[in-house]
Amino acid sequence: MLRILFIAEGATLAHVARPAALAGRAAEFDCEPIFVCPERYRGFLRDYRGEWRPLQAQAPEVFARKLAKGDPLYDRATLEQYVRDDLALIDEVKPDVIVADFRLSLAVSARIAKVRYANISNAYWSSYYPIDGDWPMPELPVSRILPLPLGTKIFNWIRPLAFRQHCRPLEEVLRAAGLPDCGQDLRRVYTDSDLTLYADVPSLFALSGAPSNHRVIGPIAWSPPVPLPGWWSELPDSQPLAYVTLGSSGKGELAGSVAKSLCEAGFSVVLATAGTANPPAMSGLYVEKYLPGDQAAARSDLVVCNGGSPTTQQALTAGKPVIGIANNLDQFLNMRALERGGVGKVLRADRFDPRVLASTARNLVENSVARAKAGEVAAEIARTDVTSVVYSLLRSEVFV
Repeated sequence: MLRILFIAEGATLAHVARPAALAGRAAEFDCEPIFVCPERYRGFLRDYRGEWRPLQAQAPEVFARKLAKGDPLYDRATLEQYVRDDLALIDEVKPDVIVADFRLSLAVSARIAKVRYANISNAYWSSYYPIDGDWPMPELPVSRILPLPLGTKIFNWIRPLAFRQHCRPLEEVLRAAGLPDCGQDLRRVYTDSDLTLYADVPSLFALSGAPSNHRVIGPIAWSPPVPLPGWWSELPDSQPLAYVTLGSSGKGELAGSVAKSLCEAGFSVVLATAGTANPPAMSGLYVEKYLPGDQAAARSDLVVCNGGSPTTQQALTAGKPVIGIANNLDQFLNMRALERGGVGKVLRADRFDPRVLASTARNLVENSVARAKAGEVAAEIARTDVTSVVYSLLRSEVFV
């Protein structure tokens, strides 16, 4: 029996959801899971039956604040403490394999401990994923002020220097441990491992020249284990339905404006707030803190989210087009691929305009081509049992 240590950093709920979905099915593949994540996320593991341990990690509020300012997400002292914690955990658990999501310190600690390490990531952070043209400018302190073309030009000019600064803390820890650094490549910092699993739709996120231990495996499906609300059966069928969630890393303060815009455009709206918004009551709006996103996407005609991969993948799994109101670079990179695939549209959170959202939403719902392409992606996703693929790879020669 393969003993697998799953480590979820917890910077956002997405980094807990993906390994949790894999760990929850470990017994089917004759594996013993040990799941580790911050205490605050334990309530999302009600369906997990294996061993659980708490993880000391940087608070998501600190992570979000650094992300918004464009600062390095972790400093050297934090990563050094992570390495010590990782090594103590590995020594106690004695796993055969480690599977983790955004635990950057494992590039050091797993190598020191000589334990095989699989990293869950997204293809747009891979060095083997072609970024065509300029990188999109994320929301930064100056992005509201500068005209978008000028801001994008300046961002792409300073981006290599900024990326090197983001690399420096981990590279210093790698060198101190006598390990090769990541060549000042932030994409390698985020994806360095023995086996890198990109949880994305293969047709939308094709790699170029990737080695065999870098695989685009498909979305790892997960929804919070919460019941449907009492009003679910009361949702009207007389008008289109939009599922709205700006998530734990989106701009929750926009939720009320988003819902109002869609309701005025003729949509019924189901809104999952994730505890970041308290919109006023309005006709056609149904609100809950958390919803089972897979069922909400399946019931809806359109999904509106922050543009991050988890909710956009729920939309595409259900064959529904998606609008991403993006603010960070991760979300913009994800939505760029969805736009090119014809299954979504990206709007900027720092330039949010309710009228643009309303017209974009109506156009997507009425666009038969977008609906057909979303259906094609849904069929592609349905053809693969991603969890089965992952467990097969963990035992394959690719990972030996």
